[in-house]
Amino acid sequence: MKLRSGILGEIVNMALDSLKTHKLRSFLTLLGIMIGVMTVIAMVSIIQGLNRAVLTELESAGSDLILIQKYDPVRMGHPSEEERKRKDLTYEDALAIEKECSLVKAVTADVIVDVFQTVPIKYQNIKSEDAFIIGLDANFPQVYSIYLPKEGRFLLESDITHNNRVALLGYELAETLFPHTSPLEKDIRIGSEKFTVVGVLNKRGQMFGQSRDNFVGIPITTLMKYYPWDRDELEIAAVPTKHGHIQETMDQIINVLRKRRNVGFGKPNDFAIFTQDTLLDLYNQLTGAVYLVMIIISSIGLLVGGIGVMNIMLVSVKERTREIGIRKAIGARGGDILKQFLIEAIFLTGVGGILGIIIGYAIAFLVKAATPLPASVSPWSVAVGFLVSVSVGLFFGIFPAQKAARLDPIVSLRYE
Repeated sequence: MKLRSGILGEIVNMALDSLKTHKLRSFLTLLGIMIGVMTVIAMVSIIQGLNRAVLTELESAGSDLILIQKYDPVRMGHPSEEERKRKDLTYEDALAIEKECSLVKAVTADVIVDVFQTVPIKYQNIKSEDAFIIGLDANFPQVYSIYLPKEGRFLLESDITHNNRVALLGYELAETLFPHTSPLEKDIRIGSEKFTVVGVLNKRGQMFGQSRDNFVGIPITTLMKYYPWDRDELEIAAVPTKHGHIQETMDQIINVLRKRRNVGFGKPNDFAIFTQDTLLDLYNQLTGAVYLVMIIISSIGLLVGGIGVMNIMLVSVKERTREIGIRKAIGARGGDILKQFLIEAIFLTGVGGILGIIIGYAIAFLVKAATPLPASVSPWSVAVGFLVSVSVGLFFGIFPAQKAARLDPIVSLRYE
């Protein structure tokens, strides 16, 4: 047993010495493997980071959330002709759902000031021109539990009913307009209209580089009265009274909206209604396509690398024919020769895999640091990348190793 262990150690040392002798050739051989593994690690890291960010965002908004919009949630390019002809959703639709749907626990609607309109928000001599202006109602925090006041209060039903000029500040906007003092009960101007700040919302941070705290929320009825707003972007959200009764609640909402919008029997809905799960399914389909492209690209790199390994190993067998003959003449067996060349191939691709993992991790880190895209390196992707690289060496190294092992020692000794 000790003898065989010593022989194996000698085989490994000889294989490594051979690779050290031809450093440049060895590096060029493992380049294809390195690129393939690097692609896998970098892309998987970015996609995994995106998956976590999206899943966290959807879960934070609530798993039972039902959304109603004029247009379908995901579409390619501009709305279709059928979508453009749809009636706009209205705030009255949200009120009707709240009144007529017994399975709905709470419903809210929100709109934004037309994004093509620049409406400055000012406090004394401090001004912000890039903050969003959102119209909200009193039920918003009940439906979206993530939007809770950090200080002060949320909007009241009386604010909506009487078109009050009160405002909620997102955390970032509050820091911009009031860097050294509390904004509560202070008057700000949104365009030419004056509003009193009644609350500041908790900080939520960024999502894909877009701040979720740089906005001001005012009563939806007030926004509709004083500002140009995008009627296509009015969104209604609802939560069911009982957890898990989403489909029954959606059916009830659909019936109310179809009746209000005079949609004939047998005709499709002229609005979009969906859940968080729908968005998650669409996202998974998108990332699934990205994964497929990634696998194809990395497979090409690994295939090229594998062919390069086989080619270089065949050249190595040719160059070392006399050496192989001498080793066999002094007692080396075919199996020993086979192991030596397989170890060389596996070591080559293994080193390529390790370098690919390191560079892929570095790329993922740079993407996370320099862009809004999150990235997260998974242990399973590192393990898979390394195992695949080693497997490529084993697969493409078998033929050259077998060829070396089968050489006739007499013929090999005569080779010049």
